[in-house]
Amino acid sequence: MRRMSKSAVGVAREALAAGRVALPEYGSRYSRRDYTQPQLFALLVLRQFLRTDYRGVVTLVAEWAELRRALGLKKVPHYSTLAHASRRILAEAEAGGLSAMPRPRWSDVHRRGA
Repeated sequence: MRRMSKSAVGVAREALAAGRVALPEYGSRYSRRDYTQPQLFALLVLRQFLRTDYRGVVTLVAEWAELRRALGLKKVPHYSTLAHASRRILAEAEAGGLSAMPRPRWSDVHRRGA
């Protein structure tokens, strides 16, 4: 039997746990490390759950202390951060799945093609 949740905090916790399993902690070794990819993924899931846009979910998270605690957010991301994360996560998923494997360096790719 499948359980459905009506709790936004519960959905956010489950999405964060799933993101930790499926996503690398950061998208790049040069990342600013303000937010982890699992945190951003959970915010994107929450956006769908609440049926709102990027600005709407950011506003709700800013006003909802329990939700920030559940996601481990010290500060609330700008809505454009979520938009960029959405494009990145979806692009990786469409390209064959998310992977914690590092991307090949330009020199490695160039050397193989020669």
